[in-house]
Amino acid sequence: MNEDITFILDSTKEAMDMAIKHLEKQFSNIRAGKASPAMLGNVMVNYYGSQTPLTQVANVNTPDGRTISVQPWEKKMLQEIEKGIQIANLGFNPMNNGDLIIINVPPLTEERRRDLAKQAKAESEDAKIGVRSARKDANNEIKKLEDVSEDLQKNAELEVQQLTDKYVKRIDEALDLKEKEIMTV
Repeated sequence: MNEDITFILDSTKEAMDMAIKHLEKQFSNIRAGKASPAMLGNVMVNYYGSQTPLTQVANVNTPDGRTISVQPWEKKMLQEIEKGIQIANLGFNPMNNGDLIIINVPPLTEERRRDLAKQAKAESEDAKIGVRSARKDANNEIKKLEDVSEDLQKNAELEVQQLTDKYVKRIDEALDLKEKEIMTV
């Protein structure tokens, strides 16, 4: 196979992998009722004037399935962490006991579960758009190749389509798993 085509296929696969990784990151932010440190993954805290991820200023644990505890490495950071969690607008009410911040994760209502399932579906659609966009870019690059026979171009386009189908299937499987996780009480 032509090395230009090999390069195009490799970069297409890389772009599709990035779409899957992004989807997994987005899915980890959608809570399924069970407490998880990942729920606070996007929380930023004002640490001496600069916005810093919560995980770099505190230890985040889940002592049980309904509770998240945040223990700052410096006690004076308690208020900043509390403020950061509230600004992140995750629907949590952090409680500061002077040593650590405790967050009780409320059980999800049926309506909230459906909303989260819709959100997961929207994220999976975005990932599919990313995969299809990578396919389109690859096919355009293949068509631009001048020193390649039509047969090689057709075969490369077929390979790109097979890659696309494989990644779309992976996205659908990830969505099915996430929906089951969300809807399980």
